Amino acid sequence: QVQLVESGGGLVQAGGSLRLSCAASGRTSSRDVLGWFRQAPGKEREFVAAAGWSRGSTIYTDSVKGRFTISRDNAKNTVHLQMNSLKPEDTAVYYCAASRSMVVFTTRASRSNEYDYWGQGTQVTVSS
Repeated sequence: QVQLVESGGGLVQAGGSLRLSCAASGRTSSRDVLGWFRQAPGKEREFVAAAGWSRGSTIYTDSVKGRFTISRDNAKNTVHLQMNSLKPEDTAVYYCAASRSMVVFTTRASRSNEYDYWGQGTQVTVSS
C-alpha cells in the first residue's frame, strides 16, 4: 500500500501562486507515475499534470500549460505542483495520485482509472 498526503492548498488572489506538495509513504517506488487531478464543485474530477520516472517525462492538461509545473523528488518520495498565474477557474480540490501499473509513461497518465492510490485532497481557492 501507498499513502499519499497533500499539503499547500489555500486561498490566493487571482494572479498569485501556490505550491502543492504530496508526500508518499509505504511501499513507494521511484517507478510510480505521479499525477495531480482536481475536482471543482459540481464537476467531474479532471486531470491536471503527471510525471513519469525519468526527468522531463511530464504531461499537462492544456488549460494549465505554461502556468503549472510538476516536479518530483524520488529521494524524498514527494511530488510538487507549482501553480503560477492562478485563475478563479483553478479553484478546486486538488488530489495527488500514484500509478503502479503504468509500465510506459504515455498519455494514459491523464486517465484517472490508471491510478492505484489517491490522497485525500487539498483545497485551492482563487479569488477574483
